[in-house]
Amino acid sequence: MKNASTKLGKKSFTIVEQACHEIHGFRKLYDELQQKMVLSGRSPSTLSNYARKMAHISLHFRKLPQDISEKEINRYLAKLAQESKTPSLSDFKFTIYGLRYCYHLLGMNEKAIKLPSLRQERKLPVVLNYQECIALFKTPELIKHRVLLSLIYSAGLRAQEASHLKIGDIDSGRMMIHIRQSKYHKDRYVPLSLIILKGLRKYYYSCQPVEYLFNGNEPGSPMSVRGMQWVLREAVKKCKLHKGITLHTLRHSYATHLLEFGMDILSIKELLGHERINTTMIYLHVAKPRRTNLFSPLDRLCDKP
Repeated sequence: MKNASTKLGKKSFTIVEQACHEIHGFRKLYDELQQKMVLSGRSPSTLSNYARKMAHISLHFRKLPQDISEKEINRYLAKLAQESKTPSLSDFKFTIYGLRYCYHLLGMNEKAIKLPSLRQERKLPVVLNYQECIALFKTPELIKHRVLLSLIYSAGLRAQEASHLKIGDIDSGRMMIHIRQSKYHKDRYVPLSLIILKGLRKYYYSCQPVEYLFNGNEPGSPMSVRGMQWVLREAVKKCKLHKGITLHTLRHSYATHLLEFGMDILSIKELLGHERINTTMIYLHVAKPRRTNLFSPLDRLCDKP
């Protein structure tokens, strides 16, 4: 179930291509799925996740998702849940989301309703403290990597946003960064840090990037998210941090630190580009309280004679 690609003769196919090749009608279903997602503003990564799960299940049963019985789907999902260490964060979740989206697309709402519901996790995000941030940003040997990690944190960027930034998006006159067509196909501006501007100028004169702020290996291409993840992993190893840090941890840390420094939650929502305030509210549970009269009762008990 979990192979991303397979061999067909001498040619290597992705799982979606294989399903289009082997399952009658899958290509039409995929085209409809792609069109609907583009029109509704869904991200390419969401399309990829859903399409791969639909391809897996179609190849498993040798028929389209709409032709699979409820009993067959339940057995498939039960096996998938057993194989997954954390079902709510795994193939299990995206298979259910993909099936639900597919059934709604095909007007099979009753079939979508019968799918298992997913329990909402209430985990708080991992956040770096101030000292860990400083250590992390100083660690990479290359100035490109130091500026990259610092910039993601300083502006609360998503990984794709950092990858797609172009040189012209840095407005030093207004001290703003223009983030174009991000999640939900929305543009937004975020403040440009003066420290980052100085670092960007050193980086620019040293590396001479073309078009994209952080160029990839291919001429005219942006640095990939995978490449950025590698930069972060190497820095984390050298810093010997053990918090389960990802690129998104830098964005979580940005939002949390803004709260701790006194910025209001509505302003942070706009800077992050969130659709709903509820998404931003989670940082209220992470930020260190600014009130000074908070304490643990254990400390007071131990002070008693």
